[in-house]
Amino acid sequence: MAGHSKWANIQHRKGAQDAKRAKIFTKLIREITSATRVGGKDQETNPRLRLAIHKALDANMTRDAIDRAVKRGTGEIAGSDFSEAVYEGYGPGGAAIMVDCLTDNKIRTVSDVRAVFTKHNGNLGVSGSVSYLFKKIGVIRFVDVTLETQLFDVAIEAGADDIIVIPECGVEVVTRPDTFELVVAKLREKGFSSDAELIEMQPITTVAIDAECQLQLDKMLEKLDSLDDVQEVYTNARSS
Repeated sequence: MAGHSKWANIQHRKGAQDAKRAKIFTKLIREITSATRVGGKDQETNPRLRLAIHKALDANMTRDAIDRAVKRGTGEIAGSDFSEAVYEGYGPGGAAIMVDCLTDNKIRTVSDVRAVFTKHNGNLGVSGSVSYLFKKIGVIRFVDVTLETQLFDVAIEAGADDIIVIPECGVEVVTRPDTFELVVAKLREKGFSSDAELIEMQPITTVAIDAECQLQLDKMLEKLDSLDDVQEVYTNARSS
């Protein structure tokens, strides 16, 4: 029984890992397809697609899978027509939440998102209800915190807004969305290999929540992120 139990646990963990991997790939494929449909398949003139493909490669997605996603975007291969949708609201402790989605059925998506908000003591608001509390930025992350000094001059000269050291996490180069691609290119040219490159929403102001609310919020954010149509989830909460 012990051996069987151990094997069952291993299979369970592998199944969970495979499911998580599949979920990530689904989100990346949707982003590549949508980016291609909106901006075309030429990465030189479509920075959104270039970033999506870079993220897919970082996640070890195969070139064949990426190419198929691009062809769905151009219409060479039949596929669902995904559109962007952003939902806003408040969670436990008054934390502002933004949910970026790519969906082929907005009625289904808003119903799923609203159900999560309701179940976790949140309230889904109208468009604009919390978006003013966030701003869009470019972030280039490096795990090696010792790179701060080396990165500073190159990044600032290329147009970065700031270099932030996050203890025990690494270094972040922060840019405006319109200078993001230029800064990424310059850093690569100088031999820097980042651990993550993304455009995200950053809270302009934060709200402190207690431990109990933080636990509830974490469960809520995890559930939102698990929805097939959800690409990214942002909050302005911080632990008090």
